[in-house]
Amino acid sequence: MNSLLQSTMLRLPPFEYLTPRSVEHAVQLFEEHAPDALYVAGGTDLYPNMKRRQVEPKFLIGLNGLTELHGITNGNGVAIRAGTTLNRLADHPTIRQNYPALATAANLVSTPQLRAMGTLGGNLCLDTRCNYYDQDFWWRKALGFCLKKDGDTCAVAPGSARCWAVSSTDCAPVVIALDGQVRLVGPRGERVIAAQDLYRDDGIQHLGKERDELLTEILLPPAEGMKSVYLKLRRRDSFDFPILGVAAALRFAANGEIEYARVVLGGGGSRPLECEETSQRLLGQKLTREVIDAAAEAAWKPARPLDNTDLTHSYRKKMTRVYVARALEALTQ
Repeated sequence: MNSLLQSTMLRLPPFEYLTPRSVEHAVQLFEEHAPDALYVAGGTDLYPNMKRRQVEPKFLIGLNGLTELHGITNGNGVAIRAGTTLNRLADHPTIRQNYPALATAANLVSTPQLRAMGTLGGNLCLDTRCNYYDQDFWWRKALGFCLKKDGDTCAVAPGSARCWAVSSTDCAPVVIALDGQVRLVGPRGERVIAAQDLYRDDGIQHLGKERDELLTEILLPPAEGMKSVYLKLRRRDSFDFPILGVAAALRFAANGEIEYARVVLGGGGSRPLECEETSQRLLGQKLTREVIDAAAEAAWKPARPLDNTDLTHSYRKKMTRVYVARALEALTQ
């Protein structure tokens, strides 16, 4: 019995854990040990991937001890350090009051124990997911591996030249909807990019940052009356990844007309999907029943949920219209 348990237990592969003294030192260590190094903070996504042999770094550069990567600063908007835990983000009074969608998204990630470990930066950089990829090594080997790791064919779309693994981060659609930016630090210096530019429509190369760049900070503009909401669809409300996430952010003029609108979908494709036609239908309008229905219909049209996560893609597409309408209804209150 013990030998059977030992043979089926998933263990981490061997690695060396490095503890940098600063962000600059972390970048230096990464450069010294590339391509065999990865950054790790909470590790709630990385360690399971390592146990499944999806990634096998020889060096992990631990970020938890860097105080400069923790905390939330109020000023011209808000600056959230990437190492801030999801629990702290969800409970922070400024976030709850001015950016409630982000507090909600953080609070809906996984379980309380993992939210106490997981960080905002880690959630934004979450690996894409797929039923054919998120399995242990022996399962994937028996299937013949897939394009995302060790194989040459995408099991979702065998005729496709790309990987169709799905972006399953809760916080990314919200940060995009709030017109956020992210700060990246690497050996060539630092740069600030729009949050939507952090993502690519590719299941493997899903991040728009260089591999040696470290996400250090998330910048949100002043709320200035912004109203926001995040809704999440999943089979089990206790801990599952989203199979549909809807982030909506609106700002109303004094006459009740909408002067800023962004609706972003998550959990459907390899990157968060911004519903541009929906935003256009909302701008300059008052949030009536007719406007809500038209905006939800506009979001439903471009939604293309894939069938490599939970439940059927047809059901999840139908729920796009329902959840966008519910999100906009919540913003009328």
